[in-house]
Amino acid sequence: MSQEFRHIVRIAGVDIDGGLNIEEGLAKIRGIGPTLARAIVNVLDLDRTMRIGYLSDFMVKKIEDVIANPLRYGIPHWALNRQKDYRTGGYKLLTGSDLVLTVREDVERLKRIKCWRGIRHALGLKVRGQCTRTTGRVGMTVGVKKKPKG
Repeated sequence: MSQEFRHIVRIAGVDIDGGLNIEEGLAKIRGIGPTLARAIVNVLDLDRTMRIGYLSDFMVKKIEDVIANPLRYGIPHWALNRQKDYRTGGYKLLTGSDLVLTVREDVERLKRIKCWRGIRHALGLKVRGQCTRTTGRVGMTVGVKKKPKG
């Protein structure tokens, strides 16, 4: 670890505030949540309370390598955000714009094959079986109007 403090650290294409501790800083990356951030810190045997601005370039590269290949470092497959990929059948950890584009492709595929979830996405309705009678409304409110006093 270097004693030189950097105010901004770039990890996996994201600028992270150097004042955050390591777990909070890693959780700022899209696709990495608090649980996976803690798993990365545990795998690399880092101090959880250390500020991310004190990380050396070597440790930043090591963190990026764990993010690129989490299964090789012993992170369980259930902690990854892309399980049983549609095309490859493998487990992946997607971050940043890759995650956004993959989710968008998945939704477009559902719309294209016209499955139930795709139709719900296309109509802008709830997809996961929630009730829609009273919630999820857009626009004017529906309800009882009071009579004007007078």
